[in-house]
Amino acid sequence: MTTTRLPDIRLNDGTLLPAIALGTYNLRGRAGADAMAAAIRSGYRLLDSAFIYENEGAVGEALRLSGAPRDDVALTSKLPGRYHRYDDAVWAVEESLMRAGLDHWDLYLVHWPNPSQGLYVEAFQALVDLRERGLIRSVGVSNFLPEHLRAVADATGVVPAVNQIELHPYFPQSEQIELHRKMGVVTEAWSPLARKLRVVDDPTIRDLADEVGRAPAQVVLRWHYQRGVVPLPKSASPERQASNLDIADFELTDDQMARISSLGRPDGRQNGQDPAVYEEF
Repeated sequence: MTTTRLPDIRLNDGTLLPAIALGTYNLRGRAGADAMAAAIRSGYRLLDSAFIYENEGAVGEALRLSGAPRDDVALTSKLPGRYHRYDDAVWAVEESLMRAGLDHWDLYLVHWPNPSQGLYVEAFQALVDLRERGLIRSVGVSNFLPEHLRAVADATGVVPAVNQIELHPYFPQSEQIELHRKMGVVTEAWSPLARKLRVVDDPTIRDLADEVGRAPAQVVLRWHYQRGVVPLPKSASPERQASNLDIADFELTDDQMARISSLGRPDGRQNGQDPAVYEEF
């Protein structure tokens, strides 16, 4: 099956980012590498990893197994909270590249701000400097609230290219998306299908899927895309990977988009992971 590819998105540093990514959390070892290689063969051109996922080696192996040219696939990883000090961040990125067998990451993010530690600006500055060394193409952040974004931009003079945040129909994050637009930051969505909240089984989503003749997950991923968000669905199944990628040839109406956004709830976050207080090391 040939899937129509969505247009790439231009980041604020001029580089291009594919409009949908494969999340790789818990895809590890040989089985994980095989699943990621299958995704690349089916058309994925952006894979999202992290130092803390312990699968950067599998990401590099997946690229080699897939046979895809290095420049055709954008690879992302993220800096853990325990390495926010400048020198620690530098060697952590170097180490992650050695694990993956790569000479650069296309996108590298500070994984969580960990505000009580007060080191996220220092960590971001290290990534900016590593970009100058050619070890990173684009620098960004993950789970940053507006005050964290402004702090790193003011301190370093560099606006993050990407902020990857929790975002799904039960937690639409409309205000944060609008701030990103104004700052020139691209929004990525982790848990875009709200797996633990079973959004694909929501009656509203199922009704909309029937209306447009698509799978529920495709409807939700199309909602993300039309909001200008890069979703990161995770799957080890080649069939589901291909289905998640196949969202270019239909469009949701304004009313359908609003019906999905109306599913937002005050307690929409999963696992209480509020970046103002939640920290990960």
